[in-house]
Amino acid sequence: MPNIVLFSGSSHHDLSQKVADRLGLELGKVITKKFSNQETCVEIGESVRGEDVYIIQSGCGEINDNLMELLIMINACKIASSSRVTAVIPCFPYARQDKKDKSRAPISAKLVANMLSVAGADHIITMDLHASQIQILRGGKKSAVIKKNPIDLYIFFLIACNKKIELFN
Repeated sequence: MPNIVLFSGSSHHDLSQKVADRLGLELGKVITKKFSNQETCVEIGESVRGEDVYIIQSGCGEINDNLMELLIMINACKIASSSRVTAVIPCFPYARQDKKDKSRAPISAKLVANMLSVAGADHIITMDLHASQIQILRGGKKSAVIKKNPIDLYIFFLIACNKKIELFN
């Protein structure tokens, strides 16, 4: 069984803690802070060398800050020689900007997917994207898992972590 390290971004710590509790894991140590000029600083507080890392960070609330924090966390884990980094993003940032609806309009959802890939994400797990949005995540070597409801995502997450599925206690 691979060694799994689960980190929480600051967007929804309660969700991350519930996932960790359900999986029988402890959240990894991570320190996030802001410099006086509002730059985000992230320090991974434990070794991730050779580990499968899952980072849970939603794209809600302060979207730009949360996205930047996620990108820095992914990159920090990759630089620290993690085996694989999976971004678990329940609410994908910029998902509404998934197609070109006007001339000279950007496809911002594709840009976000590309930034996640460049930062070092090996996999992206997200939920409930529209059909046209799914295509933005399927290019290149990276993979995306799109699930329609939280139960499907939970079951996938358990399987990905090689955990025994116990839905009813």
